[in-house]
Amino acid sequence: MATPQEKLADALEALRALQSSGVTAIRTSQFRPAQLRLLLAQGFLRQVMRGWYIASRPEARDESEDWPAVFWPFCIDYLNARFGDQWSLSPEQSLSLHAGNARVPAQLLVRAPRGRNKPTPLAHGASIMELRTELTPSEHTEISPGLRGYSLPAALVAVPPPFYKRNPTDARIALSQIRDAADILAPLLDGGRSKVAGRLAGAFRNIGQHEMAEKILANMRAAGYQVSPVDPFEQSVPVALRLREPSPYCNRLRLMWQQMREAVISRFPMPTGRQLGLDDFMAQMDAIYTEDAYHSLSIEAYRVNSVLIERVRSGEWNPDGVENDREARDALAARGYWQAFQAVKRSVAQVLQGAQSGEVAEGRHHEWHRELFAPAVVAGILTPVDLAGYRNDQVYLRGSLHTPPNKEAVRDCMPTFFELLQAEPNAAVRAVLGHFFFVYIHPYMDGNGRLARFLMNLMLASGGYAWLVVPVQQRKTYMDALEAASVGGDIEPFAAFLGDLARQEE
Repeated sequence: MATPQEKLADALEALRALQSSGVTAIRTSQFRPAQLRLLLAQGFLRQVMRGWYIASRPEARDESEDWPAVFWPFCIDYLNARFGDQWSLSPEQSLSLHAGNARVPAQLLVRAPRGRNKPTPLAHGASIMELRTELTPSEHTEISPGLRGYSLPAALVAVPPPFYKRNPTDARIALSQIRDAADILAPLLDGGRSKVAGRLAGAFRNIGQHEMAEKILANMRAAGYQVSPVDPFEQSVPVALRLREPSPYCNRLRLMWQQMREAVISRFPMPTGRQLGLDDFMAQMDAIYTEDAYHSLSIEAYRVNSVLIERVRSGEWNPDGVENDREARDALAARGYWQAFQAVKRSVAQVLQGAQSGEVAEGRHHEWHRELFAPAVVAGILTPVDLAGYRNDQVYLRGSLHTPPNKEAVRDCMPTFFELLQAEPNAAVRAVLGHFFFVYIHPYMDGNGRLARFLMNLMLASGGYAWLVVPVQQRKTYMDALEAASVGGDIEPFAAFLGDLARQEE
């Protein structure tokens, strides 16, 4: 008779075989009943809906941690199993994805000829709403591998007017992705959609693309249609969106920055005017290092204490001669933080001596990252290639509904980010939005939070503010505020949180 360990190993082997074949949505029928019960009991599987499961990590602190990472692959597997290739995302969801908005929706709208016209509840409050409707050829477009949805022009033609008011950022970014008026004219002329043409012409005018609007109007009128432009947005925006951007995220960043900056200004205190000189600021950084390292590393779930930090600072940390130091992940992180902090000090000194803060951040942030993880390279945990630049894989944030841009988009986003940072005249905005946008883009596989706090403090120093430590005791408030900005576009909680900390330093 097999031992309990052998039974679990057998069940895990069956799970590994499924995962190796690319399966995310796991069905009851793919395991023997005893295997299924064992994997569920040990936390290697979690139920998403009746008869459907996802693989999970027994050590996960929260069952929702892995959900954003598997939501889209799960839905693709499930919908393919239900409908084959006869399904499509709704035009609204398609448009949001074309605009770079891949967050987990509360309800995923799906069109399918065999849809049941009712929602199917999923885990964590999500659901899939199946709408019974015939598909048209324009709907058979892959937005990303396996994800069926409307083409960008077809989605713009099909979305109802309320979409522009409920999702103005997604709508503006999607409009800015149209390269030529002919792309949008084909579905408009084919269906004689004069009312939609007027709405799109008004929408293009709203984002400053007057030539695109006039081409739509002229071609529709030449075909014999009466068209009147109507702006579907509630208001205009002062930022000019750029055509032919390589990634929709670039215009998303510009819109978000413009929409968020006034909220930051209203919630963040003005500097006291008592700006420290270079030597005094360097001394302040030295004095606050232990506190800053403890809190910043603890926020990232490293278990560090002041004794370890002081051993690192003094040079007593010895991974070659002390067994505990060689094996301690936390010690490697602490040593990396010390090295990165010294690099940040040099950057702060440049800024206090007159260098442009955004340019310094752009030129030096790769160095901060390399120093942060250099001890892990020395220990053989990472390779030098791992520190060569921005990430080369998709990253998911545990416990967050925000999905950072894909690896290709990161390389488009970062120049746009630094362009915005360098053009911003207000130091508080540079600090708050600099921190937020850095973690929103998540340019590295690891270390983004620590680097974002370094960046924030560099920007604060440029405006005459003191160094700011985010306390680990307020981690939940801090992370909740970042989530509100990432998912809901509400920067006020984050600006207020950091603003209150800044007031305490006055």
